[in-house]
Amino acid sequence: MEQKSVAEMATEIKTAFETKLDGVKEQAEKALADAAAGKELNAATKESLDVALTEMNGLKAQITALEQKAARGGGDDVDTRTLGQKFAEQDEFKSMSNMPRNGQAVSMEVKADITTARNDAAGSVGAAILPNRLPGILALPQQRLTIRQLLMPGRTDGPLIQYLQETGFTNNAAPVAEGALKPQSDIKLGDKSITTKVLAHWFRVSKQTLSDVAQIESLIDTRLLFGLQLVEERQMLYGDGTGENLLGIVPQATPYAVPTGARPASQTLDVLRLAMLQAALAEFPATGHVLNPIDWDNIIGLKDTDGRYIIGNPQGTATPTLWGIPVVATPAMTVGKFLTGAFQLGAQIFDQWTSRIEVGFQNDDFVRNKVTILAEERLALAVYRPEAFIYGDTAVAPAGG
Repeated sequence: MEQKSVAEMATEIKTAFETKLDGVKEQAEKALADAAAGKELNAATKESLDVALTEMNGLKAQITALEQKAARGGGDDVDTRTLGQKFAEQDEFKSMSNMPRNGQAVSMEVKADITTARNDAAGSVGAAILPNRLPGILALPQQRLTIRQLLMPGRTDGPLIQYLQETGFTNNAAPVAEGALKPQSDIKLGDKSITTKVLAHWFRVSKQTLSDVAQIESLIDTRLLFGLQLVEERQMLYGDGTGENLLGIVPQATPYAVPTGARPASQTLDVLRLAMLQAALAEFPATGHVLNPIDWDNIIGLKDTDGRYIIGNPQGTATPTLWGIPVVATPAMTVGKFLTGAFQLGAQIFDQWTSRIEVGFQNDDFVRNKVTILAEERLALAVYRPEAFIYGDTAVAPAGG
């Protein structure tokens, strides 16, 4: 039977892994749907999901092992035969085995045990072993920025953007008898004007550094762009609109308040559920929650009376959601606060300059062999409907408070 190569085995295992992953996703989505519908995850379903996850992780481990083997040089060309196997496979030995003659001998020269020693002894080949030096510089951890992804994207060719902001709507529509006075509904609209703002910063490096350590250039690019994203995230949430600051969502959002007739909150999950209800009653069903990672961790750490996690299985891979809408956990949100809202309907980003990297010489940079690397973007944030966003404390308000 022909032995399969590493590449062939990797292909087969990856195919099996993808099939198993699809099955796990299907079961997880069904479990989430049942949870959203108020159905409790039964023991059989949980056991089936656990088994599927275990099998999937096992296949993933096999893929990782094959990748590591290939990275170590354990490909198809590596000779893993023992000295005995090599000796037995020599043509001279095979010939002698078929037609043995008196006095005939077969030898395989092994001058010395080959070792990794670096001295002058026989068999020392350590000096020929190349060090396994990892290229580049270890990148710093980066924040996962996703608030922009929740918002409606847009483009603008000018720095001034004018729009109507809806600040209230009272629906008095009702059946009307023939000849009777028809009811009047109220809507509050206001003219808003915003201007695009520039977010920027730069580094200065020597040309020798860029040419001698190629990875530094990409690292600088990455860190510069990441810095823009980080300040953008905070500006979209808390910008106060003064000077060159964006006017963020939080300063314009509607304060959280338990809707009349709703059952008061007893934990943070209830607060977020009631915030969704508050947005829905304003005719803007929520499409996302924004929380600080600490508050999100407190939520996913909740357990029932049997010690089981309420928010999914710790082994699960589902995207963080609550009642079917995504949860964005970002350090840009203040601890103990939340923002829930209809992000697609309620606000929009307008990019005049998308994030860019520029390189040039400033002042005497040229004669000093230095280069200035600049990252910048120009954007505006329009909040069309403040009622679409609910902002408040994650902590449960005391009774009567």
